[in-house]
Amino acid sequence: MRVVITGGTGLIGQRLVKSLAEDGHQVVILSRNPHQDGPLPATVSFAKWDAKTAEGWAQQVDDADAIVNLAGESIAGDGFLPARWTPDRKRAIVNSRVNAGKALIEAMRKAVNKPAVLIQSSAVGYYGPRKAEEITEDTPAGKDFLADVCKQWEASTAEAEAMGIRRAIIRTGVVLSTQGGALPRQSFPFRLFAGGPLGSGKQYYPWIHIDDEIAAIRYLIDNPAASGAYNLTAPNPVTNAQFSRALGRVMKRPSIVPVPGFSFKLLFGEVSTVLLDGQRAIPARLKEMGYDFRFPQPEGALHDLFHNKK
Repeated sequence: MRVVITGGTGLIGQRLVKSLAEDGHQVVILSRNPHQDGPLPATVSFAKWDAKTAEGWAQQVDDADAIVNLAGESIAGDGFLPARWTPDRKRAIVNSRVNAGKALIEAMRKAVNKPAVLIQSSAVGYYGPRKAEEITEDTPAGKDFLADVCKQWEASTAEAEAMGIRRAIIRTGVVLSTQGGALPRQSFPFRLFAGGPLGSGKQYYPWIHIDDEIAAIRYLIDNPAASGAYNLTAPNPVTNAQFSRALGRVMKRPSIVPVPGFSFKLLFGEVSTVLLDGQRAIPARLKEMGYDFRFPQPEGALHDLFHNKK
């Protein structure tokens, strides 16, 4: 199988590339800054793109079996602390996603032999803050900034379906990995014996282990019946307080020092909604299709991550 991936150098992308390459699949990573820290597997290559147009790389889509679109500016920023959502950052977050999707559509229009499937990235932020309401893929979109981002992100590649390309949308939760993302930020206070819940701790935490994120993406690529939206979250969402207690147990640290929500909002502004407002998202459609989660419970997932450094 030949797979073209955008966002292949990010947390999810790197692990997906590694998984596909280990199984002997050909992978082309579209990147604005093609580089490699070491020798690449023989089946992996880079192609330069500007994430805006199909110029210079459109031929990579011809004869590809699958495209995985993960491209997009980081919601919380790349630093250790969340980056404020200034007007410029908000534009970059939206434009990076919409422009990448439009560029892929342009390339797919030109392709003589079009890919069979497109995996389109999105997030559970699509649903907006929902408190304790159980969320499935049938839940309507929210009305806040993140929901609007996700709606535009998903719509950017909708035309692929009119071309006869199967499209599966992955609405991903908080991906747990010690190599990046939210977990290193969350675990740092625990290392200092100062860990605890954020805000009230009652908000739901839609988590997923990195291994299940990758396995679910591959499951959707391989399953010809998979189309439409899928929540990529573990089947047992917990509150932030419950997750914090599990993290404390695994790290052998107390979970007794809460971070007041008002101080988090004061320091980081609107981006604080990512952690202070949650979604009780359930992977209803994945479960219906028979996907078997490797890590359905948070404590088992955290134990595996900290023991094996994934």
